[in-house]
Amino acid sequence: MTFLNVLNFGDQGVYDIVNNLGSLVARLIFQPIEESFYVFFAKVLEREKDATLQKQEDVAVAAAVLESLLKLALLSGLTITVFGFAYSQLALDIYGGAMLSSGSGPVLLRSYCLYVLLLAINGVTECFTFAAMSKEEVDRYNFVMLALSSSFLVLSYLLTRWCGSVGFILANCFNMGIRITQSLFFIHRYYQRSPHRPLAGLRLSPVLLGAFALSGGVTAVSEVFLCCEQGWPARLAHIALGAFCLGATLGTAFLTETKLVHFLRTQLGVPRRTDKTT
Repeated sequence: MTFLNVLNFGDQGVYDIVNNLGSLVARLIFQPIEESFYVFFAKVLEREKDATLQKQEDVAVAAAVLESLLKLALLSGLTITVFGFAYSQLALDIYGGAMLSSGSGPVLLRSYCLYVLLLAINGVTECFTFAAMSKEEVDRYNFVMLALSSSFLVLSYLLTRWCGSVGFILANCFNMGIRITQSLFFIHRYYQRSPHRPLAGLRLSPVLLGAFALSGGVTAVSEVFLCCEQGWPARLAHIALGAFCLGATLGTAFLTETKLVHFLRTQLGVPRRTDKTT
C-alpha cells in the first residue's frame, strides 16, 4: 500500500491498528491448532498413497479429526464474524477512542472478521492438504499459488482504489477463498473412493444457523440504539445483550453439534494415535 500510494498515511495507520488487532485471534488460537494437527495428519497418513491404499483405521481417524476441526473452525469463525460486526465499533472506541471508532476503523474491523473466518477454514484445510499431498502435488499447488499472486496484486490495487483500505482486506479474502477452494478439491478427491466424508464438517444444523442469524440481528439492532454515543450504561447494556446472545448461540451449538463436543472433550489439545505397525 505504501509503495503504490493508494492510501494516505492516516488510512494506513488505521489499517495497521485494525490488522494487528484482528490478527491476534489467528496467531493465538488458529495457528497453534494448525501447526499441531499438521504434525498429527503427517504421522497418521502416508504420502504418495491414495486413501484406499492405506490402513483404513488411520484413514478413518484422520477423516473424523478433519471433520471435527472443520466444524470447530467454521463455528469459531462464524462466532467472530457475527459478533464482530456488532461490536467492532465498541472495541475500537474502548481501544483508541473516537479517532478509531468514528472513521473507517469499524468497517475495516468488520471486514477483517470475515477474513478471520476464511483464515480459520483455510488453516484447517491446508494443514491436512500439505500433510497428505505428495511432493509433486505440493510443487504444483505452490506453482498455482505463485501464478495467482499477480492477479492478487492487481485486484488489491483496484479494490483499494475503489473501496479504500477495505479493498485490501477484500482482496485478501478473495485470495484466501481461492486457497480454500484448492484444498477442498484435494480433500474431496482424496476421500472420493472411501466411505468417509470429512467435508461434512462444513455443514451446520438449521437450528444453529438460525441462532447465529438471530444473534446477529439482535446485536445489530442493539448497536444502533445502545452504542456508542449513549454513555457507559448503554454500552454495558449492549455488552450484556451480546453476552446473552453468545451464551445462547454456544448453548445451541453444544446441543446440536454433539460429535464436535465429544471431540473437544477427548482429543483437542492432545492429538494422539497408536503407532503404526511396520
